Amino acid sequence: MKINETVSDRIFGIINTIFLVFCLLVVLYPLYFVLIASFSEPSNVGEGSVFFLPKGFTVEGYTNVFKNNDIWIGYRNAVINTVLGTALNLILTIPAAYALSKKNLPFRKGINIYFLIPMFFGGGLIPFYLLIRNLGLLNKPYTLIVLSGVSIFNVVVTRTYFQTMIPEELYEAAHIDGASELRTFISIAIPLAAPIIAVITLYYAVARWNDYFVALLYLSKKEYFPLQLVLRNILIRNQSALSSMISGDMGMNIELLRERARLAYLAETMKYALIYIASAPMLILYPFIQKHFVKGVMIGSLKG
Repeated sequence: MKINETVSDRIFGIINTIFLVFCLLVVLYPLYFVLIASFSEPSNVGEGSVFFLPKGFTVEGYTNVFKNNDIWIGYRNAVINTVLGTALNLILTIPAAYALSKKNLPFRKGINIYFLIPMFFGGGLIPFYLLIRNLGLLNKPYTLIVLSGVSIFNVVVTRTYFQTMIPEELYEAAHIDGASELRTFISIAIPLAAPIIAVITLYYAVARWNDYFVALLYLSKKEYFPLQLVLRNILIRNQSALSSMISGDMGMNIELLRERARLAYLAETMKYALIYIASAPMLILYPFIQKHFVKGVMIGSLKG
């Protein structure tokens, strides 16, 4: 027992630990189930007999997914769109947030209001589609990169970080030493803003990686489809095939019914495999970004 720790403190600690462990299991089990279901025999998954361990270990779901060449094309497009698109997002977001954080910016209040209006009001889907068409951005390899260039929410969050976490005295000292505004931005603001840059990089990357709706609206050429749209189309085809099999004739022989049931179960297993295929890059990226979330940005930058 720790010094000055009472019995009630120990009881509270035990109950709190049990509750947090329970919450952790509630969050992790669905992810774990998707993983074991993707490696289980399709019939066992379809019958609902998979709970804690894979049953009838198989990679048939992954094999059937990767037989589709569209998956690899989608991966390539998704990586290109995510990397280049996120870079464009950062190039547009960080300088805008830095400029808006400056109190001496002319018409600062009006510019902030101008940025906030699109957060609450939109022109509508059809006018936006017509605009994209008139700009010649339909069915182009760079369509997904150019669209969604700035998130106003991320601009506001980054602006607030510049205002509250980096003292104005640092900028004033740099100006006294002869640094220009551009030099101050590159040498002081960006290095000290590494945590917020890491956060919005993750936000933008995850949003671009998971987005399929923009591609669904503005792309019709399969060679430009991102991974998420390819996976969506595969799932829809599987569900359509499953529906047609279920609504088949009752006069089928038993062997044909078994084969259709196996294909239906396989479609379910493929669904779980697709979830992990689509999630893997972001799961790999997150540990490299997570450390910046809690990093003390101002440690050592000012002396008492």
